[in-house]
Amino acid sequence: MLPYSPGLHILATFGAPAPALCDAEACRAFFDAQVHAFGLEKVGEAYHSFPADENGAGGFTAVLALTESHLSIHTWPEHGLATFDVFLSNFRRDNAATVQAIYAATLAFFGGIEQHKTEVRR
Repeated sequence: MLPYSPGLHILATFGAPAPALCDAEACRAFFDAQVHAFGLEKVGEAYHSFPADENGAGGFTAVLALTESHLSIHTWPEHGLATFDVFLSNFRRDNAATVQAIYAATLAFFGGIEQHKTEVRR
């Protein structure tokens, strides 16, 4: 019997234009489309938008719980930064390509430029 590999987890920081990092509703629609496109199952979600302050427009935090695991993003538009992570388990199928595709699509959606990425094969 081969040892079980729980899945691929990508953790990243990327730069992006401030307007994209403020729009939690556009992100919600994008994440929902990703969940649907890849046949994932969302079991919970939380979105929280932060108010603008003296540093500029407020960012947001989003976390989606999936039967396969999770994805999340935290944005700082005043610094042009976001942190993102996605982990999908391999319980029913190898999801490594899906994790990589969701990450690439997220960078494209936000107009992001990768600053740091870690791939953890669990």
